[in-house]
Amino acid sequence: MVTVEVLYKYFGVLADAKEKAGEHEAEYLAILEGVKGGASEKRLASQFIARFFKYFPNSAEKALDAQFDLCEDDDVNIRKQAIKDLPSLCRGALEHVPKISNVLTQLLQSDDNTELSLVQCSLITLLKMDPKGTLGGVFTQILQGEDIIRERAIKFLKSKIVTLDDELWTKDVEDFVITETRKVLQDVTGDEFMAFMKILSCLKSMKTMQGRQQMVEIVAEQADLDKEFDASDPDVVDRLIQCVKQVVPLFSKNVHSTRFFIYMCDNVLPVLHEVTGSEEEDGQQVAVDVQLEILKLFAEMSEHSGQFEKVEERATAIYNRLIEFMPLPPSEDNVENSDSSTEPKLLFSHVECLMYAFHQVAGKCPDILAAEKNAERLKDFRLRLQYLARGVQLYIKQLRMALQGKSGEALKTEENKIKIVALRTTNNINTLIKDLFRNPPSYKAMVNLSFKPLGTKPSAPSDSAAGKRPGITPITFQSGDEPSKPKKGRGTEVPIYSPPAGKFSEKAGQFTGTRGRGRGRGFGNRGGNRGWGGRGYRRF
Repeated sequence: MVTVEVLYKYFGVLADAKEKAGEHEAEYLAILEGVKGGASEKRLASQFIARFFKYFPNSAEKALDAQFDLCEDDDVNIRKQAIKDLPSLCRGALEHVPKISNVLTQLLQSDDNTELSLVQCSLITLLKMDPKGTLGGVFTQILQGEDIIRERAIKFLKSKIVTLDDELWTKDVEDFVITETRKVLQDVTGDEFMAFMKILSCLKSMKTMQGRQQMVEIVAEQADLDKEFDASDPDVVDRLIQCVKQVVPLFSKNVHSTRFFIYMCDNVLPVLHEVTGSEEEDGQQVAVDVQLEILKLFAEMSEHSGQFEKVEERATAIYNRLIEFMPLPPSEDNVENSDSSTEPKLLFSHVECLMYAFHQVAGKCPDILAAEKNAERLKDFRLRLQYLARGVQLYIKQLRMALQGKSGEALKTEENKIKIVALRTTNNINTLIKDLFRNPPSYKAMVNLSFKPLGTKPSAPSDSAAGKRPGITPITFQSGDEPSKPKKGRGTEVPIYSPPAGKFSEKAGQFTGTRGRGRGRGFGNRGGNRGWGGRGYRRF
């Protein structure tokens, strides 16, 4: 058996030989036998194997197997030494990087935090030597490894890949990451999908217009836009929402949302009323407004919908959904009998989203509200707009009074935050109403959606004259457009809409691009029998 003294003897021979160390293969093979010794011999053997590895290409396989054996040793200290020395095997021999990276990725399953940290450090060292080769080993395990290895490999890429120097990210390396990511995305969970989107977003090539367009195409592949939308299937709904959340920030005047927008108009809006959802909170299922979540995403993508066919048909689909949230004023016969319990409850957040989307699209087909072609529709719409405007303007007045004189910490309370968002929402609706109420309807107003961060640039108008935003003044009818009023002596006029009591629209909050705690559902079923949570995953 090789002892510590023998190992040092052979080390001396190889060290003295310097660049001619390759002439002493017998001594190197004897060092390899050190992996069968005691703890001290194994740790020394690990260091010496790595030190002289490059001089003995004919014994490379034996040396790698010996080092890998040490990585599986029962003694954690021996494993740590071997893991630390693994990258040294690749100095001057980069052809071994994929294989060693593959092994290191498997070692990410360690439960020892110190050992796990060493594995990550060794992988980073390899990434700096040969990014493409190292990523090849990591992706191999993501595609073929056990669930725990896959999970930790993805986590490693997500957290560490962004720390690498820019010069390492050559076009060849980035193209490789994109190609391998496409393979992985064929079967992923929701969390994995979002992790890879974050990884892709860090690539230099993905920050260009062409790169963003490529990311849009990647997300479209995952969203199953060629399939019917099943509103009753929570997984289908969740898949769409998660995909759209990832892709909405990519849309711009040069990268259009056309494909997603058309899918929403044709497949989602007609069955939106069938969508329901809940999430777990404190061990109980709590209802969530998934419909509003979808509408917020729909409103955001409408700004960059681009040019598409059947514009009027799709604008009509939005219109039909919008007027469901815009009641007609009570008839004269029902005025006297009306009370607060029978008045319609307006969902301002839903109205804002749909009216904004309609305002964006209707400008591309003005005939949808043209008096000469759709007189009845225009008349009906104006009645609804007038009734909605009364309620909106009254609520704006109440909100302003409630917030008047408050500043600093007072505005940071949850109740006042809700009121601030409510004020932004109703101001937006009022602005859009004034534009749509013109004769003919106009599509020039600029608004910043209430759930988007303050300071976000409003959507560009179709005409430079749209720069001014009208104030909160009553909407007036032009001559000949005013509907008939109740005659004097026949009771009161149509009652002004009374806004809902209590807090306004509990769901009208800052849209952050995430769904809070999530709803505990995956995008598919990888393997066919593993559920969501724990060590099993459902991937699409």
